[in-house]
Amino acid sequence: MSLRLAPLLIAAALGLSGCGLRPLYSGGGGGPVAQSLRSIEVAPIGGRAGWLVRTALEDRLGGEQAGPHRYRLEVTLDDQITGFGVRRDDAETRERRTLRARYRLVEADKGTVVLDATAGSDAGIDVVSSEYATVAAEQSALERLSREIADQIVTRLAQFATRGGPSQ
Repeated sequence: MSLRLAPLLIAAALGLSGCGLRPLYSGGGGGPVAQSLRSIEVAPIGGRAGWLVRTALEDRLGGEQAGPHRYRLEVTLDDQITGFGVRRDDAETRERRTLRARYRLVEADKGTVVLDATAGSDAGIDVVSSEYATVAAEQSALERLSREIADQIVTRLAQFATRGGPSQ
């Protein structure tokens, strides 16, 4: 590292320390956000995409909590594959797989919706001459999109928890 760059890095570090940013998961697994996330039960979601999203959500929310959950997460998915990039022989050369989720966080005992939001992501897929390779690419895209959707949902839930949302 050059001596000219060191003062800039120090100034940047000092500037960031006063900006008011706080770690989202301060306190680690015992912190308030992690405890809030563990109080959420994920309702069953239909289909293969639903199973993938639900599994990813449960992994990210911190596993099973003993006893009743305070909140229930209800997720509805819309999984679409759209072909485009047509060749002269009318065969598709590209597909776009889109996974959208509408999710609601519901107080388990009252049935009150405390958060209603959406998440979504998409992926491009090359359509090749091998049908097996195309189907495998579609499945890989679904697995990747499911993880991305789960990450978006959990991030939004964690932000909601830090602002006084679901708490223990």
